[in-house]
Formats: sequence, structure tokens, C-alpha cells
Amino acid sequence: MNSIFRPTLVLMSGRMLSFIVTFCIPVVLVRVFSPTEYGTYKQIFLIFGTANAIAQFGMAESLFYFVPRSPAKAGRYVFNALLMLLIAGVLCWWFIARDSSRISGLLSNQMLTQYLPLLGAYLLLMMLSATLEIVMISRKEYRWAAFCYGFSDLVRAVLLIAPAYLFHALRPLLWGAVLFAAVRFATAIVYFARQFGSQFRPDVPSLRQQLAYALPFEMAVVLDTLQANFHQYAVSHYFDVATFAIYSVGCLQIPLIDLLATPASNVMMVQMSEEVREGRTAGVLNIWHETTRKLALVFFPLFGLALVTAAPLITFLFTSTYSASVPIFMVWSVSILFAALQTDGVLRVYAQTRLIFILGLLRLVFIAASIYVALSWFGLLGAVFVTIGALALGKVFALCVIKRLMRVSTAKLLPWSSIVSFAGVTAASSLMAFGIGSLLQVHVLAHLLISGTVFTVTYVALLFGFGLLTNGERLALTGWFDRFSTAVEGVKEIQ
Repeated sequence: MNSIFRPTLVLMSGRMLSFIVTFCIPVVLVRVFSPTEYGTYKQIFLIFGTANAIAQFGMAESLFYFVPRSPAKAGRYVFNALLMLLIAGVLCWWFIARDSSRISGLLSNQMLTQYLPLLGAYLLLMMLSATLEIVMISRKEYRWAAFCYGFSDLVRAVLLIAPAYLFHALRPLLWGAVLFAAVRFATAIVYFARQFGSQFRPDVPSLRQQLAYALPFEMAVVLDTLQANFHQYAVSHYFDVATFAIYSVGCLQIPLIDLLATPASNVMMVQMSEEVREGRTAGVLNIWHETTRKLALVFFPLFGLALVTAAPLITFLFTSTYSASVPIFMVWSVSILFAALQTDGVLRVYAQTRLIFILGLLRLVFIAASIYVALSWFGLLGAVFVTIGALALGKVFALCVIKRLMRVSTAKLLPWSSIVSFAGVTAASSLMAFGIGSLLQVHVLAHLLISGTVFTVTYVALLFGFGLLTNGERLALTGWFDRFSTAVEGVKEIQ
């Protein structure tokens, strides 16, 4: 069994630069736009994120299942997916343009009406190119996928930030987004044509197989997307646009989570599928444990770091205008912990898409039934409480099912010793950083750097001190420090 760690690192490295640049998008825009304009921008891309996930119809993600199992027919599966995405994308564009006034009314923001037709064009093109990295990963072309992730996100960031900064308006930003999506789609078509040649054509029997797999999965995606974004739509509906801007900043999506979790889950699914195909049950469990441990090693301290640096981080990135976002961000950061459990990926390997649908339905019902009361009692924090609670319930139910599928006991279901150890080290590091941070009377940037450094140094020291790292992890970490030290020495010599 090949380690999941190396291909995950390859994919992650391809997105490191894009992580930095993409993270700069809201940081720049919040200084370019007023809270009302920034809230409108967030609503536009909230609609995009929701529609993009739902309208893909599960066809792009189905390639993770079909391409590794039938490499000879990969071109046909890809063409079928593109055809369905084209139909769905055109319908979405038509619907968004036709009902732009109604959508704007639901979100209590009539400014949206003028921007939604452009959003429809961007959505269509992005849906069509969604298959690019998926196909590369499914064919184990991890380096090419890493390059595409990194370069694509870099170009997207430039084409969004530059027009907004130059013209201080949302419409040029959206035109830049459409241009980026068009270039990305053209790249995908050229790649598929060269890779698959005459096999890049429609195939009705293959399409039936894809639809049979994708339909239940798509229903699950619809529910998962709705429950994941319901809190933002609720806040948009019940509060004004400027208040929604504060809430959206508090629900800051840290790109590092997706940067690591998505490729780790993708590689996990590909390798698990091979083990299932060969009937190697023990190999499936080992891959699951290894993935969970590696993600916990990063996400647990990331949660602690978010808590420790919440106030200086939000103030530094988004200015004191958004200081009310700090408590929202602290509660929202709890979701980072659950990213270590890539349960949906495991369920998809076992083709349990109907179950994913049921879990999504339960989460959505829970949120819809309780969010109004939570908002009434706790204000904006109520929406976060409800969303985190639904996420926790879904993970618990999914783990119970995975336990049955893998035929293991609760004691063997997860790498419990690693999880407890990382949680303890994170707690100790947080207390140390909180204690020192409370004594600081410095500029917000200095506060952020000192608190973050204290936490990081304490966490790493405790990992080494208690021998919690494997040999491979220890070598990777020391190698990174060696390269960092070499780079610093090089800069000193130049100076």
C-alpha cells in the first residue's frame, strides 16, 4: 500500500501559493468596498458556491469513482460529465437571470439584481471546468493536478483583485471572474482532447451508470450544501447587508483547511477504492487511520491557533470595523476540528450515497427547525451554534455507519491515541499563548505574531518532547525547518 502522505503533500504544495494569494482576496476587497458593498460581494459568491455545488449534479465528483475503476473508458465518462454539466449550467444561468429580482428580494439586497446575469456566466464556465483536477487526481497525475490547483487559483485571485482595486466596483470584478473561468474551461478541453483522443466521446451505457451513482449522491450534495449555507442565507434574510458582512467575516473560511483536507480526501478515496476492489479490508482501515491522524496533526493546533489569535487576526485582516466578528469567528473555528474526519469520502468509497443524503437531510431539518429560535436568543452567534451542532451530529452518525462498514470495534474505528494526544498538546499550547497574550500591550500585528509564535513553538516542542511524531513526520518537519533556516541565511548574505 502506497502512503497517502506523499501524494497529499504533492497536491497540497501545488496550492500553497494559491492559498496565500486567495486569502488576500477578501483582505483587499474589505478595504476597497464599504461594508454594504462587501456584503453584496459575499452574497454574490454565496449564491455561486451554493449553485455550483448543487448544479454539478454529482457528475464531476462521480469521476473519482469511475475513472480509477475503468481507465479504458475514462474519456467517455469525462465527456458524459461535461455534457451533463453543460446542460445544468445553461439552465442555472437562465434561472438566475430570469429570477434575479426575486433572489435579490430573498436576500434583502436589491443591489444584487444587476450582477446576477454575470454571475450566471461565471457559474456555467466554472462548472464545465470542475472536472479538470478531478480527472488528473483519479489518474494519479498528482503533480499536474497540483500545478493546476496552484496556477489556477493564482490567476483567479489576480483577475478578481485587480479590476476591483482599479475601478472600486463589483461589475469589473465579475468580468474578471468570467474571463478567468473561460480560460480555465478552454484549458480543460485541450487537456481532455489530448489525453483521451477518440475515446473522448459520449457513451449512453456509461452515462446510465454515472447517473445511477450520481443521482443519490447529488441529492446528498444538495442537502449538504443547503445545510452548510443555510445559516448565511438566514442571516442575509433577517439582517441588513452590512450586518451580513460582519457575520460573513466571522465565518472566515481558512483556505488551509481546504488546501489540506480536499487533496487528502481525494487521495484517500482513490487508494481506498483500490483496496476495496482487491478485497483488502485491513488496507482500507489503515488508509482511514493514516488520513485522520495526519489531518488531526494539523487541524487540532489550527483550531487552537484560531482561538488564541482571533481578536488580533480579525482586526489586522479586516480592520477594526469588523471587530464584532471576533466572537463569531471563535465559535466558528470549532468546525476546524471536524475537518479531520473525512467521513463523506469513506461513505462514497462504499457507494453509500443514499446514506449521505439521509445524513444531509437530518442536518438540514435540524438547522431549519432551530435557527430562528437561536437567532432570537443569541443573535448572530445563534446561527453558528446551530450550524456547528448539526455538523457534530452528522459526523457522529457517519462514524457509526463507517464502523459497521469496516466491521471494526469502536476502539479501532479511529486512531484514538493520536487524537487524544494532539488534543492535549493543543490545549496546553493554547493556555500558554493565552497567558502570554493577555500580558501584551503592543500593536495588533505584534500581538498576532507573538501569540502565534508562542503557540506554534510550544506545540512543536511538546510533540517532540512527548515523542508523538512518527519517523516520517519528524523527518518532514525537521527538513522543513532546515530549508527555512537555509533560506533565512541566504537572505542575510544578500543583505
